[in-house]
Amino acid sequence: MSMQWSRHGWSIPNVDAVLPSWLHPVAALASSVTAEELTRFVPPHGEGRHSAVLMLFGPDRDLLVIQRASTMRSHAGQPAFPGGAVDDEDESAIHASLREAEEETGLDPTGIAVFGQLPDLWVPVSNYVVTPVLGWWERPSPVWPRDPAEVSSVHRIPLDDFADPEHRCRVLHPSGYVGPAFEVDGLLVWGFTAGLISGLLDRVGWARPWDETRVVPLSPEQAS
Repeated sequence: MSMQWSRHGWSIPNVDAVLPSWLHPVAALASSVTAEELTRFVPPHGEGRHSAVLMLFGPDRDLLVIQRASTMRSHAGQPAFPGGAVDDEDESAIHASLREAEEETGLDPTGIAVFGQLPDLWVPVSNYVVTPVLGWWERPSPVWPRDPAEVSSVHRIPLDDFADPEHRCRVLHPSGYVGPAFEVDGLLVWGFTAGLISGLLDRVGWARPWDETRVVPLSPEQAS
């Protein structure tokens, strides 16, 4: 189902009428995929702090990505989707993801049609249980690093750039962890965000064959 914000609250329009055809496979995925099909990091029962991220798809077939400020206590300097903790005043993960995205990038949430969410996933290093919220940017608005203490840059990255085999690699963390990554728009996208994008590309048939032996070691600064 798709939900869209108006001054009267949330309504549920017809998905086919709201979404462009290229997003229909993503909406179908949201209605059927399990956490185990997306990642091996499934939330432990009754544990973890609830948070939400916004996977915002733009009309240029792009995704909105931020780079976290290097001074952040966790995941410093890492590219990520806008988002954060679900606070007590948030009505849902959807509201939390839109609130955080507005606070971080200045976007206008009234131009976003939320068309679903993926299963809750787990980030072991920070013990966050994360709900990925799916949004269609029906009426794009300007975005920028609204709070430089949290966000150093904001990017709209074409999905074709993520799917381009030349931009795909795996990263080697000093801990020994090896996971999917993307070198796009001057960023090295890795960790939870890259895993989510990689799983999406694979599940909706957008992935193209790439050299999975290409491994990029993370520097201590990148791995912090």
